[in-house]
Amino acid sequence: MAEEQILPGISSDVPTSARAYGWLLGGKDNYEVDREFIKAQLQHFPAGLDITRQNRLFLYRAVRYLTREAGIRQFIDMGCGLPTDNNVHQVAQGIAPESRVVYVDIDPIVLVHGRALLADNDATTVITADMRDQDEILNHPDVQRLIDFDEPVGVLFLSVGHHLPDEFDPRRILTTILDRAAAGSHLTFSQVVCEDPAEGALMTERVTAAGIPWQTRTPDEVDQLLSDLEPVEPGLVNLAEWRPMDLQPPLPPVPAEIAQYEGASKLNPKVYEYGGVLRKRTPTQ
Repeated sequence: MAEEQILPGISSDVPTSARAYGWLLGGKDNYEVDREFIKAQLQHFPAGLDITRQNRLFLYRAVRYLTREAGIRQFIDMGCGLPTDNNVHQVAQGIAPESRVVYVDIDPIVLVHGRALLADNDATTVITADMRDQDEILNHPDVQRLIDFDEPVGVLFLSVGHHLPDEFDPRRILTTILDRAAAGSHLTFSQVVCEDPAEGALMTERVTAAGIPWQTRTPDEVDQLLSDLEPVEPGLVNLAEWRPMDLQPPLPPVPAEIAQYEGASKLNPKVYEYGGVLRKRTPTQ
């Protein structure tokens, strides 16, 4: 196998969530350390492949809803990961060309590839920031340039809720921007859940030991975390059940090295990606 090209300033000895997640979606921008991490995790958590891909399909449906039905024209995608097909800006701008999008990720490789993808798109940008530091994001000049908080905003935390353990104060992180944003703003959220707390705790231990912050929650714990917001129909559910569509743009093929795990989510229905779209409550609610 040819030696991998390591980009300057990019860590290749510790897996990152963005690169690992991207490989599960069929992406090419990853290193051996990321692939080995995924293969090790899938041995214990075989449903991870399916639910990662279900989350990406949910992104398309959620952004489609926000743009078409909720009238959102500006988006902030937290922990966006590496660009692939049908990114937020492509879905939103395909429906409403005036839509504006800010992508946020802590992994510098996302900035490298995102800037290349968006070189000719003045209404979309990517910034390197920690989604836990909402004040830094709010004060970023690109956010101030593209996002008008006097208008509704769509904030997305897709498949990153499990990277916000309780000690990070996730409720604050998830609501800081919504608290500032206009009425009609929405939060789109998803994370891995396990209905068996003991099994979920073991998953948390394994992923955290690999150097990636993680907390598997139960569905009830997610409901409580988001209790200040109003879920839109059908509420918070297994993402495979959130407004499914007969026809939806497909994902890239599953990498051959992990293809044996495709369909494994059916074997353990207690573990899945859980979430939905939620609306900021008005003061009278």
